[in-house]
Amino acid sequence: MPTPATPTESPGAIAQGHPQRWLILGVICLAQLTVLLDNTVLNVAIPSLTEELGATTSDIQWMINAYSLVQSGLLLTAGSAADRYGRKKLLIAGLVLFGIGSLVAGLAQSTGQLIAARAGMGVGGALLLTTTLAVAMQIFAPEEQPKAIGIWSAVNALGFAAGPLLGGFMLGHFWWGAIFLINLPVAALGLVAVIALVPESKNPQGDRPDLLGALLSTIGMTALVYAIISGPEHGWTSGQVLATAAVAVVVLAAFAYWESRVPYPMLDPHFFRDRRFTGAVAGAVLITFGMGGALFLLTQHLQFVLGYDALEAGLRTAPLALVVVALNFSGLSAKWTARLGMPVSIALGMVLMSGGLVSIATMASGGYTGTLLGLVLIGVGCAIANPAMAHAIMSAIPPAKAGVGAGINGTLAEFGTGLGVAVLGAVLNSRFAALVSVAAASLPAALAVADTAAEKAEVMSAFSSGVETSLLVGAVAVLLGGLVAAGLLRRAEKGDAELVVAH
Repeated sequence: MPTPATPTESPGAIAQGHPQRWLILGVICLAQLTVLLDNTVLNVAIPSLTEELGATTSDIQWMINAYSLVQSGLLLTAGSAADRYGRKKLLIAGLVLFGIGSLVAGLAQSTGQLIAARAGMGVGGALLLTTTLAVAMQIFAPEEQPKAIGIWSAVNALGFAAGPLLGGFMLGHFWWGAIFLINLPVAALGLVAVIALVPESKNPQGDRPDLLGALLSTIGMTALVYAIISGPEHGWTSGQVLATAAVAVVVLAAFAYWESRVPYPMLDPHFFRDRRFTGAVAGAVLITFGMGGALFLLTQHLQFVLGYDALEAGLRTAPLALVVVALNFSGLSAKWTARLGMPVSIALGMVLMSGGLVSIATMASGGYTGTLLGLVLIGVGCAIANPAMAHAIMSAIPPAKAGVGAGINGTLAEFGTGLGVAVLGAVLNSRFAALVSVAAASLPAALAVADTAAEKAEVMSAFSSGVETSLLVGAVAVLLGGLVAAGLLRRAEKGDAELVVAH
């Protein structure tokens, strides 16, 4: 028997918005920020972990990847579970799991314990990332949703920038475990606030759980992300990578077939018939492909070419996030989107982002000035395009499936970023290998075998050229994503208008 709609799902409540919606948004953004910080905070602790836990290179990779693999593999399943069982319940469960995982990670005495704790944190992170956006869509009226999603997106940017800075500060004053234990008071505060403030909401139809779909999507997405992550390390033609990629393709194909046959699909195939949805999905993959890979390259450029340490490099990438935060928290980006329309906003934002990447690529040899200009352009573009893209995805999906929509949004971000790092990293490596005369697979290795100052200069020049080429490839991907998404969204709007006229 279908469960009755909760107050947040009734048309009247959605039209007016929840009376405490802005306070609730602050609470869920705090939970979101904690998860995002842990995507990057561990990177600065690698030297400490290597020394104090005796971690090998493989251990370090698993400490980082266990979190992202589990999180990305569970996003769709977590979103579907939130729609069925209640978004507030799953938000509470996510905070509890994330807090317990953080406690175990902070007190870990071995690399195995830390890897297991990070995997547990990934489960909590998947629940939090899907439920926060789904709750935001439920408590805000349609006219306020773009601004709310803009603030939610700004928190994403803040998490990206603040992770290395917070990690560097904590390691300068405390031992490495403190970077995890700092999550505990935030998780506790978030838990109390969620229980007291956040209204419960769920799919009023009460669809039966799609257990096989959940299993197939989790295995398929985990295998796909793992293949992408391990490709640069083991080689794209290695047996391990090819076997994992084959598993991903077969399982995801089985998932697509199953979802088209089951009466209550976790991911309704009919979503892909909506041009707004397909346009936003195509744009989201290409934007995260270009941006994720380009920012990965940028950190290497700042450290290896311009000579900054990890904390200094983090500080010099901060302008990007600060611009995003300023434009989204002030509501300026939402106003621009309302005035320009979603297709134009996405196209404009991604043109600006593409221009920023070109600026960094072509002016980087002149020092930090060209990089700063590029970061500002990217920040303005992100502030306009990212919320519009997320809103396009969420608005193309029925409100009852908001959790699945948030899961799709998060999965696309994980997939695009991982693919961008892998592909643009491969472009860098191939360009570097073609230009450098010494036999070495990486910049540090090439510098180690270079005997003369001239050889070292040649190595640095080759690396800079490789970064420039990769950034330009990323710029093309972002620009293409903007054009594809804007074109499909424009066609969808015309189709909707023609339908209205016909009736």
